[in-house]
Amino acid sequence: MSPSIPEALDDFTRRDWQAETAGGVVRFAMVGLGWWTRAEAIPAVVDADFCETTVVVSGSLEKAERATDLADTISHGITYDQFHDGVAADAYDAVYVATPNALHLPFVETAAELGKAVLCEKPMESTVDRAREVQEVCEGHDVPLMVAYRMQTEPAVRRARELVEGGAIGDPVLVHGSMSQRLLAEVVPDPDQWRLDPDISGGATVMDIGLYPLNTARFVLDADPVRVRARTTVEDDAFAAVGDEHVSFGLDFADGTLATCTASQSAYQSSHLRVTGTEGEIEIDPAFYNRQDRGFRLSWGGQTVALDFDQVNQMTEEFDYFAHCLLTDSHPHPDGDHALVDMQVMDAIYTAADRGRDVVLAEEFDGYDALD
Repeated sequence: MSPSIPEALDDFTRRDWQAETAGGVVRFAMVGLGWWTRAEAIPAVVDADFCETTVVVSGSLEKAERATDLADTISHGITYDQFHDGVAADAYDAVYVATPNALHLPFVETAAELGKAVLCEKPMESTVDRAREVQEVCEGHDVPLMVAYRMQTEPAVRRARELVEGGAIGDPVLVHGSMSQRLLAEVVPDPDQWRLDPDISGGATVMDIGLYPLNTARFVLDADPVRVRARTTVEDDAFAAVGDEHVSFGLDFADGTLATCTASQSAYQSSHLRVTGTEGEIEIDPAFYNRQDRGFRLSWGGQTVALDFDQVNQMTEEFDYFAHCLLTDSHPHPDGDHALVDMQVMDAIYTAADRGRDVVLAEEFDGYDALD
C-alpha cells in the first residue's frame, strides 16, 4: 500500500483547513430567499460553529419578515432596496448572495461598498464580463470574495484530491463526471422560471449543474483545461431559449489528462465523479447532491476499498470554512480568480457546441479560439 493512502483515509471527514484557532462568530446577511436559502443555507448555518444568520433579504418585505422565524439569531428582515440603502448594515459582517445568476453583481457591489465579505453562489454571474466585474469590485474594495463551490469543502472530494496529489493512483489519465436531475418534473415544476431565461441564467444545464463535474475535476486535478469540445441537445420546448437541456463536453488538460462530462436537466437524478490513473482509480458515487449520502471507492494494486464514512452537511462545511477564513484573516478558496476560469470554460463549452468544433483556450484564459 502506498504510504499516502492510509494517511488520506484516516479520519476521513477531518477539517484539514481548520489548523488555526478561530475566535468569534461571523454574522451573515442572506440575500435571496428562494427554496435553497430557506431549506439548505439557513439550516446549515444554524448547525455551524463559526457563523450565524442575523439578516435576511428579499424582494418582498413580507417574505423577509416571515423568514426571520427560520433561525433564532435572525434579527432583521429587509428588502433588496433597504439592503442597497445600507439598512441593518451594522448587524452583519458578510453577505451570502443566492439570487438568480444575473442579479449577483448588484448585490456584490453593494456588499463591497459596505465593506462586507462576500460568499457568492455559483456560477459567479451570468456572463464572463459580469463575473469579471464581480471579481474586480471586490478587489477594488479589498473585501474577501469566495464563490460557493461546496464540493471543495466536501470531505470525499478533499480526500480524492489528496490521494491524486500523493500519487495513490499513479498519474491521472481519465476523468468521468456526470450530474443529472428532472428539473421540471421534480425540482422546480414551472417552465416560467429564471433558469430557463438565458438573460438571467446564462444557460440552463452547463451553468446550473454541468459546472459540478467541471469544477470538481479542476479541483481534484489541481489543473485547468486548455481545450474543450461539446454538444448540447434540446427535446423539451421549455429549454428552447437556453439551448441546453442535455450536454456532453470534453476537457483536455495540459498534462494530457482527458475529462468527459455529461449533464442533463431531464434525466433520472444521478451524479458521480471517477478519476482513473495509471495505477488505480477513485470514484465518488453519489457525488454532487447534498441530500444524498456520498459514496467513496478507491482501487489500487488489485485492491478495492469502499469507505463507509460519517456524512457531513456540505453547506455547513462551506459556511464554516469561509467564516473560519475571515476569523483567521486567511484567503478563502475558491476565490474570484478561480471562479472566473469556470465562467470562461463554460463560455467556451457553449461556443464549441454552437460551432461544432473544438475550442482552444488561450493562455491565461484571456480568450479562446475555435479550431477551423
